[in-house]
Amino acid sequence: MADTYVVERSAVIDAAAESIYAMIVDFHAWPSWSPWEDIDPDMSRTYSGADSGSGAAYEWSGNKKAGAGRMEIVDSTPPDRVVIDLRFDKPFKSRNNLTFALVPVAGGEAGPTRVTWTMVGPRTLMTRVMGIFTSMDKLVGKDFEKGLERLRTVTEGV
Repeated sequence: MADTYVVERSAVIDAAAESIYAMIVDFHAWPSWSPWEDIDPDMSRTYSGADSGSGAAYEWSGNKKAGAGRMEIVDSTPPDRVVIDLRFDKPFKSRNNLTFALVPVAGGEAGPTRVTWTMVGPRTLMTRVMGIFTSMDKLVGKDFEKGLERLRTVTEGV
């Protein structure tokens, strides 16, 4: 069994990479499309560091389902790549890397754009035990699909 797991989903969005990138690289925009923002309406959010791009950070703390953690953009290359260091503190500790890759599809820079959302994380004791019953792909993959669909909704109208 590999020491890491990978969850990846892609979608083609009929929008320019710049428009999509702007929604990903700015944590203040995430409430409009993130699949996790509506898990806990009373979730607390804290933004720090840069306003957007490398150095921007976002912390959350919510109910048992939302948990608590922190994301920080560690690399951003406009308009085609955002890399995020994702740490969960609750319900269990975990550290993962998220990457958003944006590639224009044949047709030009105005869109459409293929967005690929990838999460890579260590197979900890907790994920190995969970793996007996389910996989990280099954746990998180549907959230990625929901997030990409929401990202489509907010960017295709722009």
